[in-house]
Amino acid sequence: MSTLIACAHGTRDEDGQATILKVVEDIRGALPQHDVRDAYVDVHGPYCKEVVADVEPCDGTSAVVVPLLLAGGYHVYHDIAEAVKGREDVAAASALGPDPRLVDIVMDRIHEAHIPETTTLILAAAGSSDPRSTADTEAAAEMLRARWSGPVRIGYAAGIHPTVADAVADARANGEDGEVAVASFLLAPGFFQKRLGEAGADYVTAPLAPHPRLVEIVLDRYRDAGGS
Repeated sequence: MSTLIACAHGTRDEDGQATILKVVEDIRGALPQHDVRDAYVDVHGPYCKEVVADVEPCDGTSAVVVPLLLAGGYHVYHDIAEAVKGREDVAAASALGPDPRLVDIVMDRIHEAHIPETTTLILAAAGSSDPRSTADTEAAAEMLRARWSGPVRIGYAAGIHPTVADAVADARANGEDGEVAVASFLLAPGFFQKRLGEAGADYVTAPLAPHPRLVEIVLDRYRDAGGS
């Protein structure tokens, strides 16, 4: 059986760390006979490259690194790619998104926040200068537009424009009727989630994790990359 390495970004926020570890525990519960390990690309260890190095080489696929990241970008295409470089027995899976099941979770969080159906939504992602990450977020927004009655905009917590605060202000300035809600497209609590609460919206939803649908996506990415 292949080791599943669940690789998240990393955060100094204790609630965020606990949330990621809860996701990892949920994955272990879904794969009770497998070795499931957590790893991170930034902020704190165990770092992905170190966790990969600790996996015993074997014929076939010894491990699959599954990014606990909602979109592709630098961390997927550089950090994780570098961590598995030179290990033909270790595969790197694709990011969790875009995937309609992530939008299912966003919709669950919207309903939990009791947001009226005509409200303008700002889909709030972390933000990345990598155009592949931006494209993944835009694809998620298109999926959300197909599920939501009101307008859907995109805002970013860091790095690129429009910021979440700018997107909220633009929605109000453009006269979009009703209230404005920020729909978090972040995996866990932390600095970026706190920033969403400062954007001036009428509602802010909780981050996506933990959620059973996340585990489903992780398992699919693992198997698609050759995990067994």
